[in-house]
Amino acid sequence: MRFVITVILITITLFINCSNVLAKDESLGVPIQMLHWEEVDKILPKYSKFTIMDMETGKMFQVQRRAGNRHADVQPLTSKDTKIMKEIYGDKWSWKRRAIFVMHHNQWIAASMHGMPHGAGALDNDFPGHFCIHFYGSMTHRTNSMDLSHNLMIFKAAGKLEEYVTSADPFELINAYVTGIKQQDPRIISTMSLQQIDWKNHIESIENIKLKRISTLPVEDVVNKLSLQVPVEIEWISNSEKKYFKGDIYLFRFSPADAWKIDSSRFLKDSGI
Repeated sequence: MRFVITVILITITLFINCSNVLAKDESLGVPIQMLHWEEVDKILPKYSKFTIMDMETGKMFQVQRRAGNRHADVQPLTSKDTKIMKEIYGDKWSWKRRAIFVMHHNQWIAASMHGMPHGAGALDNDFPGHFCIHFYGSMTHRTNSMDLSHNLMIFKAAGKLEEYVTSADPFELINAYVTGIKQQDPRIISTMSLQQIDWKNHIESIENIKLKRISTLPVEDVVNKLSLQVPVEIEWISNSEKKYFKGDIYLFRFSPADAWKIDSSRFLKDSGI
């Protein structure tokens, strides 16, 4: 009975907030293209130079593509460009993904970068190596598959996060939700959340998080459901301390045509994140 009452209350909340939680119009006034990597590979061949704009800060810097066949391996063009890139990452290098726009001639292309120098570098730019830029369809060297963290940032840059959430099944959504927490990105998490929450205090100390187990059902078994509780096991590191959650994540929607949303208030309370 208690769960039924909760479902009714959450359903009412969904009805009130069934439109997306990010109502602010953040249009740049220019068309953003979400091009497939195979097309971008031709537009930005090896040794081509282009501009990166960080979506969150608006900071821009110049880079050159040096290598990469599944994604672009690039380097900041000058020491000044390296300084700007490091400022974007709070003056410390990080593997965290960020949504970016790649600007080349009259094209603005949705993409994702990380901020960790690695491997070899060839330019005189105070950057010890190269970093990676992923476009839609790009793959990693290690897994030879698309990286969910990069994909979410690409959708974010392209303005397609809501579209992704609407089409995601509950289990895909949970994976993306945990990935958003891993990337410490309130915008991504909020798009999947039932409630509007100030995420800063919950995620700023999370160094890493991993969905270790999720109990799934055949997608056809949840087609007509309006609520669902999914058993999960999650492990994360916060302030250098390893923590663990074994329990349920609750999802709701107003109708079978609507997007699933995660009950974040309950998840935060139960998990202690």
